[in-house]
Amino acid sequence: MTPPSDTYWNHNAAYHPWLVKIAAQRRGDVLDVGCGDGLLAQRLAPVSRSVTAIDPEPAALQRAWRRLADHPHTTVTQAGFADFDPGPRRFDLITMVASLHHMDLRGALTKARGLLTPSGEIAVVGLSANKTVRDWLWSALCLPAARAGSWWHRETRDIGVTVAEPAESLDEIRRAADAILPGATIRRALYYRYLLRWRNGN
Repeated sequence: MTPPSDTYWNHNAAYHPWLVKIAAQRRGDVLDVGCGDGLLAQRLAPVSRSVTAIDPEPAALQRAWRRLADHPHTTVTQAGFADFDPGPRRFDLITMVASLHHMDLRGALTKARGLLTPSGEIAVVGLSANKTVRDWLWSALCLPAARAGSWWHRETRDIGVTVAEPAESLDEIRRAADAILPGATIRRALYYRYLLRWRNGN
């Protein structure tokens, strides 16, 4: 297990710079859903007014609490997203990294939309299931680059959090997003991930 004071690289952390850039453009209040050991929240904190990090796993949260102990304006809460209740508070940015597929897709997207400020954004680094020929071809094309990236960055595969296989294909995720987050952009990315971004009020 990686000590909470350490940084590391894996297929999720590879996209932290993308999320930090979005947060830096907003400089607002961020909700990180499924924060795990808090590495992303730690990176978001310097460019955000506040960061609220939630996760249902006690072991991961212990590391997140230690990692964020010296960061003002950060809050770490043990909660699943379905049970999370911030009261009247709303967020300028909601991030989900490899966490959406642990939840009910439509329910989570609907709740995230409802927790945004009028111009808030949702940014997701997600996993999708391979169900079509196109899905399998894309995964095959990504394999050499994924292996090279893992070798080059000395990937830390196990960071001590629960993993799960995704249930929905990218086409199914697109259909859900079209219904709940009209105008959302979704694109395939390296390392077997997709990137979703949506701004409220579009």
